[in-house]
Amino acid sequence: MTNSVAAQGWNDWGDPNKQRTAFYGQYSCYGPGSDLSGRVGWSRQLSVVVKNVSRLCHTKPIVTVNGRFPGPTVYAREGDRVIINVTNHAQYNISIHWHGLKQFRNGWADGPAYITQCPIQSGRSYTYDFNVTGQRGTLWWHAHILWLRATVYGSIVIMPKEGVPYPFPQPQAETELVLGEWWHADVEEVEKQGNMLGLPPNISDAHTINGKPGPLFPCSEKYTFAMEVEWGKTYLLRIVNAALNDEVFFAIAGHNMTVVEIDAVYCKPFTTNAILIAPGQTTNVLVKADKTPGTYFMAAGPFMDAPIAVDNKTATAILQYKGVPTTAIPILPQLPAPNDTIFVDDFLDKLRSLNSPQFPAQVPLNIDRHLFYTVSLGVDPCPTCLNGTRLTASLNNITFVMPKIGLLQAHYSNIKGVFRLDFPDKPVNTFNYTGAPLTANLGTSLGTSLSRIPYNSTVELVLQDTNLLAAESHPFHLHGYNFFVVGRGIGNFDPMKDPAEFNLVDPPERNTVGVPTGGWTAIRFRADNPVDSYMDSSSFQVFGSCTVT
Repeated sequence: MTNSVAAQGWNDWGDPNKQRTAFYGQYSCYGPGSDLSGRVGWSRQLSVVVKNVSRLCHTKPIVTVNGRFPGPTVYAREGDRVIINVTNHAQYNISIHWHGLKQFRNGWADGPAYITQCPIQSGRSYTYDFNVTGQRGTLWWHAHILWLRATVYGSIVIMPKEGVPYPFPQPQAETELVLGEWWHADVEEVEKQGNMLGLPPNISDAHTINGKPGPLFPCSEKYTFAMEVEWGKTYLLRIVNAALNDEVFFAIAGHNMTVVEIDAVYCKPFTTNAILIAPGQTTNVLVKADKTPGTYFMAAGPFMDAPIAVDNKTATAILQYKGVPTTAIPILPQLPAPNDTIFVDDFLDKLRSLNSPQFPAQVPLNIDRHLFYTVSLGVDPCPTCLNGTRLTASLNNITFVMPKIGLLQAHYSNIKGVFRLDFPDKPVNTFNYTGAPLTANLGTSLGTSLSRIPYNSTVELVLQDTNLLAAESHPFHLHGYNFFVVGRGIGNFDPMKDPAEFNLVDPPERNTVGVPTGGWTAIRFRADNPVDSYMDSSSFQVFGSCTVT
C-alpha cells in the first residue's frame, strides 16, 4: 500500500534552469535547487546484473548488485556528499531507493519508480547524487519497483562526524546483519502468478541472514553466515529487516542485547533477550561476548498475530568464539512464540527517543493538520484474473493507480492529468473498523490521488487497521521524513480519549512503523522537506496503494 505526504514549496527550490534530469538515456538524479555540496565521501559504480545463486539444493538466476547477495554496503559519514552511478545490465527496469535518507530538497534522488523518477531501463544508467544531512546510523537501500527488492538490497552505514563519539559505550567491532527472504521460484513469476490469480503471492521458502538460510535448511551448511568474536569484547550489530513481508524476531542464544538505535536514531538503551523488527526497519544493538566460549546460533523467525500465512521457518547464523573448534554443536536461542503479542507490546513500550541535549526529541505539540487513514483489503473486478476479481489494498478506500510517468516530473513540468489533489483527510464513510470481519461492499475506488500539505506545517497521522476481509499488521514507511510514534492501541482510535495517552516527551523517532493487527498507530512530524514524499507499505506494494503529495 502506498501513500505519500509531501510539503508545498516546490516553487522555492530555486532557478529552474538548474534542473538536470533526463528520463531516458543517461539518467541524472538531482533536480531544481538541489543543494548538493560538501566533500564527496562515497563515490561508486553499482552494476545491476543477473547471477546464478545456489540455495536450498538448487541454483537459479537472481538480480543482484555487483554480483553480490546481499549487495555492497554504502558507507558515509554525516555531512558527506554521496555519488552513486547505477548501471542496469538486467532484463528488468530498475530503480534504487535509499531507505531512510531524508533527501532534503532533493527528491529526485529518492528512487521510487514512477514517483520521483522513471525506472532505469536495461542498458542505461542513473546517477544518484545526495547529501547525508543530520543523520547517522544504520539505514539500507533496495530496489523500488516490482518484487526486485527480494534480492536487490544492502546496508547503509553512516558514521558520526569526525570526533563525535557514540552516545553509548564504544564497541570494539561492528557487523551488519541483513534479514531477508528466499523463494525457490523466480520472484517476478511469483508476483505475476499472484496478480493472475487475484490472490496474495506465495510465501517465501526460507528466511535468510546476510543472504543465507543457515544449517537448519537442506543443503545449507555452507550457506551459513558466521561471525567470530573474542571473549570480553563488545560488538555493535547493525540489523536490517529487508524482508518483503514478515515482521521478524531476532535473538542470540545465551546473550542479551542492548538496543541503542532504531532507524538511524539514537534511543534510550535497554537490554532484551530478543528484538522485533518490521520490514524496512533497522535496529542497532550492543552484544558483549562474555559467555562461556563456544558456538551460539543467532536466529530470525516470524511474528504474525493474525490468521495469515507466513513463512514460519527460522533462519540461523553462527556467533563463534575465537579459539573454539568450528565443529562444536551450536546452541539455539529461544525466540518468542510467533504470535507473542505480550512480548511485542513490552518491547515496543521500551522504545524511547534518547531526548538528550545533543539529540533532542523535537515532537510537534501543536498540530496544523489531522489525518486519519484506514488501512484495508478489498476485492475489485479483474477480467483477466482467473476468478474475475483481484485482492487489493487501500487507504481510505482508495487503491493507488501507478502513473505512467514520475509524479515529481509531472508536478514540476506542470503535466496535466497525471494525478489529482483530492485524497481525503479521513474516510468518506465510517464504520466499526475493527468489529466482526466485513465481507460485503469490498470494492475500492481507483486513482492517483494526492494530498497537498503546506510547507513547514505540523501533521498528525493516525493509521487505522480495519476488519475488511481480515485484520492484520501493516508496516508503513514515510519517504523523506522521520516521524514520532506518539501512540498505538488495539481497537478503534478514539479522537476524544486516546490523544490524552500520547507520549509527547520521548516517543520513538522512526521512518518505518507497524500498524498493529486490529489496531491503530499515531505519528507526528513537521512537513519541512519540500520533496515529493511517499508513504508505502511493503507488504502491499503489489496489490495497491494510495499516494499523497
